[in-house]
Amino acid sequence: MPASPIRKLVPLARMAEKRGVEVIRLNIGQPDLPTPQEGLDALKKIDRTVLEYSPSEGLLSLREKLADYYHRFKIDVSADDIIVTTGGSEAVLFAFMACLDPGDEIIVPEPAYANYMAFAISAGAKIVTVPSSIDEGFALPPIDEFEKLITPRTKGILICNPNNPTGYLYTQKEMNQLRDIVKKYDLFLFSDEVYREFTYTGAPYISAFHLPGIEEQVVLIDSVSKRYSECGIRIGALITKNAELKKNVMKFCQARLSPPLLGQIVAEASIDASSEYMLMTYNEYVERRKFLIDGLNRIPGCYSPIPMGAFYTVVSLPVDDADKFCEWCLREFEFEGATVFMAPASGFYTTPGMGRNEVRMAYVLKREDLARALKVLAEALKAYPGRTIG
Repeated sequence: MPASPIRKLVPLARMAEKRGVEVIRLNIGQPDLPTPQEGLDALKKIDRTVLEYSPSEGLLSLREKLADYYHRFKIDVSADDIIVTTGGSEAVLFAFMACLDPGDEIIVPEPAYANYMAFAISAGAKIVTVPSSIDEGFALPPIDEFEKLITPRTKGILICNPNNPTGYLYTQKEMNQLRDIVKKYDLFLFSDEVYREFTYTGAPYISAFHLPGIEEQVVLIDSVSKRYSECGIRIGALITKNAELKKNVMKFCQARLSPPLLGQIVAEASIDASSEYMLMTYNEYVERRKFLIDGLNRIPGCYSPIPMGAFYTVVSLPVDDADKFCEWCLREFEFEGATVFMAPASGFYTTPGMGRNEVRMAYVLKREDLARALKVLAEALKAYPGRTIG
């Protein structure tokens, strides 16, 4: 089981804080924006005398509201197609466990969300990666590179769209190519679409459920954590039209009894968040994105492509080893009483050596904090013994 590149340096961050150093946290996608008032009010007004189990597939009222929500994005699903999970993480884990036998393979473009590897290991499956390039903005690798990797053990392709950690948004052409190869080889298409609200270009968000001809092969992963700033309530969803797959997933759902009751109550209420709330959230990320990317690309030796969605970017730094640099920032460096906490990008790759000089940053902090982080980073790069530019 791999250590999380997002959280493995947390002990060093705590030690820095004990020394009196302020740690500016860009390592994790924990938004600082407020949770919708509708969700907070629902939590405060719970008047039950018993906090009971919910159905293993989740509350019907929540699943019905989720179906209505997906209809806004022209995703044609019903409440019966939706299984509520304990976060998007459990949705990925249950999808793997229900679809894959030990030794089966999933093809994933890398860099990829680090916990996919942990979930595959938990299911006894193997992640096979197709590298994308920062020089190409992390676009989908050529589809023939996927085809070269297909074996009798290949059972699916997994994408994250918009992408964590790169912020890339897959185009219609790329999604059509994925559809064709999924159809040709009778594979599952696991599609993590947690960040659908956050797309920043004129290009549309294309859901895997928008692709005709593979409806039974799509497994959509979702979560309320990011769009409503509700990471702590642990509510996600697995959506599938495949009756056999749903039956198999339900075995795992019944084994863990039920998803969190209080989290479901909050999530259901939050779906009624106003359009003003959603627009405020979107506009804030647009401004933070521009501020951070512009600032990063002005630091000598740094390069970040412009992310087209989500709220992450992968940045190349002028350092010999980003893992060592991130540790050094927390162990040894401070500037004006602060240091910066980043996630080494090597943990988002499985190909040895890739991402060695890259980090993932999450622009989930207000611009004043991002400004200070940029200043601290620039000074850290000047002082770091392993810098690679003069």
